[in-house]
Amino acid sequence: MFDYSARRQKLSEILDREGIDAMFIGPSSDLEYLSGIERNIPTFGNVSYAHGWVGGAFFKAGSEPAFLLPRMFAEFDLPHGKPENLVVVKETDDGQALFDKVAHSMGKVKTLAIGSRLWGETVMNLTRVFGNPKLVNAERLVNRLRRVKSKEELEVMTRACRIVDETMGAVTASVKPGVTMHELVEQVEHEMRARGSRTASFTTHIFSMGLADERESIDERGSLPLRDGESVLFDFGAVLDGYCSDFGRTIFCGDPTPEYRRAHQAMIDGQAAGQAAAKPGTTAADVNRACRQPIEEAGFGPYFRHRMGHCIGMDVHERPFISEEDQTPLEMGMTFTDEPSIMWHGKVGVRIENIVVCEEKGGRKLNSYPIDLVGNS
Repeated sequence: MFDYSARRQKLSEILDREGIDAMFIGPSSDLEYLSGIERNIPTFGNVSYAHGWVGGAFFKAGSEPAFLLPRMFAEFDLPHGKPENLVVVKETDDGQALFDKVAHSMGKVKTLAIGSRLWGETVMNLTRVFGNPKLVNAERLVNRLRRVKSKEELEVMTRACRIVDETMGAVTASVKPGVTMHELVEQVEHEMRARGSRTASFTTHIFSMGLADERESIDERGSLPLRDGESVLFDFGAVLDGYCSDFGRTIFCGDPTPEYRRAHQAMIDGQAAGQAAAKPGTTAADVNRACRQPIEEAGFGPYFRHRMGHCIGMDVHERPFISEEDQTPLEMGMTFTDEPSIMWHGKVGVRIENIVVCEEKGGRKLNSYPIDLVGNS
């Protein structure tokens, strides 16, 4: 589906232009973007193999990548087949010697780009084998390629958004007195998987807000039954073909109060303003500012306590961030979240979140689920 060779050619041009002699990245979204080698689904505890630190690939301008993988990964975690130019490091091999041999094939390396989340052991061996080269963050280099999405990427992300839209439709009726947030989380994740999501794109967040005796503990909020007069804030995402969605809506248990309706309208206005501002050349900070303005004018500014959003793709949070500190100009094809919220503890809790793609006339939503404030009894 994706032209990995074309992606690597663009990377090669960046490495050459930046004077980067070689780059090493481990199993990650960057490696998946450049090669198609899927990341494993994260687990709570570490999953380790013998010689696990060698895993990854060397990239050099004008050359095909050289891959090293521990045998267990190569044996069980390559569903689409082994890449060319792969060295498999078996349990009984001298992992350091094999790593050094592949590293030396890169030639003289004075400037080395490395993945920002490499194992410490990998970084120590890279600096040893290349004699303390100048280290550069590879993530910012690959991000230049990843931040603007192709037609094929947008098609996949639209389908990932459809999964969460349909999931919300399947779960909405369950929001009624007596249900627990843990039960809603279980239902959301089941519905996403049933519709083709590989996994949740981040920890599913579903919590209630709004009553004066609001439950402050996340565990308590999750295990106690929902009460009439509380709102339920949904925040969840799916993964399809390596790409993430991120989605949010608010369901009110009972008949929403006038203050809830006013807050929700302010949030709709803020979301629309941010979406309209998302044109090429507008800075991320200015888009964030446009989103905040209607919410502040409605008097809810102190309770909009985070940024408008973040770019999204193969990671659920990517740069640039749609936030006050980020002066990056938007480009055609950037995808990001538009997720204003108002969280006034003991009073009002509302949020909406869509994925938006930057286009000439402003942002275009990839989601289709309604944004109205729904009241369930």
